[in-house]
Amino acid sequence: MTTTQPDFALNEQAKGFLSRDVHHLFIDGQHVPAVSGRTLTTTNPSTGEVLARFASGGQADVDHAVLAARKAFTGQWGTWTPYERQALLTRIAQVLDQRFEELIQIEALDMGAPVSRLRNTKASLMKMLAFFASQAMNVSGETLMNGVPGNVTTMTLKAPVGVIGGIIPWNGPLNSQFWIIGAVLASGCTAVLKPASEASLSVLRVAEILHEAGVAAGVINVVTGPGREAGNALAAHPDVDRIAFTGSTETGRRIIEASTANIKKLQLELGGKSADIICADADLDKAVPGAAMGVFSNSGQICFAGTRVLVQRSIVDEFTKRLLAFMDTLRVGHSLDDTATLGPVINQTQLDTVLSYIDIGRNEGAELLYGGQRLGNELGNGYFMQPSVFGGVTNDMRIAREEIFGPVLSILPFDDVDDAIALANDSEYGLGGAVWSQSLSTALRVVQGVHTGTMWVNCYGYIDPMVGFSGTKTSGYGYKGTAAHMDTYLYTKSVYIQL
Repeated sequence: MTTTQPDFALNEQAKGFLSRDVHHLFIDGQHVPAVSGRTLTTTNPSTGEVLARFASGGQADVDHAVLAARKAFTGQWGTWTPYERQALLTRIAQVLDQRFEELIQIEALDMGAPVSRLRNTKASLMKMLAFFASQAMNVSGETLMNGVPGNVTTMTLKAPVGVIGGIIPWNGPLNSQFWIIGAVLASGCTAVLKPASEASLSVLRVAEILHEAGVAAGVINVVTGPGREAGNALAAHPDVDRIAFTGSTETGRRIIEASTANIKKLQLELGGKSADIICADADLDKAVPGAAMGVFSNSGQICFAGTRVLVQRSIVDEFTKRLLAFMDTLRVGHSLDDTATLGPVINQTQLDTVLSYIDIGRNEGAELLYGGQRLGNELGNGYFMQPSVFGGVTNDMRIAREEIFGPVLSILPFDDVDDAIALANDSEYGLGGAVWSQSLSTALRVVQGVHTGTMWVNCYGYIDPMVGFSGTKTSGYGYKGTAAHMDTYLYTKSVYIQL
């Protein structure tokens, strides 16, 4: 592992946006201060310095935003045809393609992901927008045979459900917001978005750009502020029809409780502790970097990160040797440094949490093979730590059971495929997982045996909206991608016509 010094120049549009004194809420196409007048600050994780101030919204602001969203839903936006909504999504894709460098610089400074990584997400964003543009033309019902007496025709229609509350995580808001925005624009719904206080800026900027691109006022609104105030108000709001949430399982439970006020349907992507299974016949030239970056990508701050690396006992030593050699190739640096592979974690609180798990792992008897320290010198003011590897981990240790959400990989040996499946399933979570094997029958046996929402074979982390992904157990429910994704934004209406 090496560290890098920043060498960069800010895009002029990003510089202008970040120079604002306060970033206000975006409601009904306008920038408005919070009713309370309060603000919060966000820091640059690479330097520890204050980056920007933004409005601290609460119940009154959520009420205002929901009213604007309801007004837009019942107004002219509700008359848009599928063709018009598809054309809008296509136009948005073109605008975001042109503005992407500005957006990734804002994102990098706000949440710490290296620009090198963020640039690689552009293709995924364009694919997502193309997918939702296609879905705008595929909202359809059925004409049905029936057993009703007389000359009665029956059919079902699918219609937009109304106002969507979208609660967005801090670990990748630039792209993750479009799982909500894309479906909202494709279906004809409207939305109130509540980004995480740790990283709100790219969501605010995107809302402005969407409005400039032709999204009507009130269709996409953004209320920033603490989750315990703005987030809870949105989840419990009686005039919000559905909630889409990505975040921790603990917060997901609170969202479920709050949603009972008006029986909202939920789409929840929650925590994970995914098992990445390396079989004895795996191609280690691919499995080692694949498993490593299945953890260390985004500095471990990905809900489906494969942090439990299960390695067949006969190859543990060889795998570990190669993994530690690979660790030396990783470059940790400022988020705007093009040469950096890994950036900082989001803030001091998260850094302290991750480092506490290093102590927990050691105290439990695991062997720290690599890393485990906060980085100093030129990176000392930021929230940087060494990517870390534990060996000798057993599945009853806290580092193997609890979501760390940082760059910490645990190696757990297994004896045979049945043992690997049992270890993988011995978790409260069920979000992701992978298997590396040159035997198709072995790989499919693992795929069928592991109780999780998404499995990768000889790769890790690919997401395509045409295929989708989901979680099970305490990792949540509600599909992302495919036509099933749209079900959260639509309801089915049965129609009986007496001729």
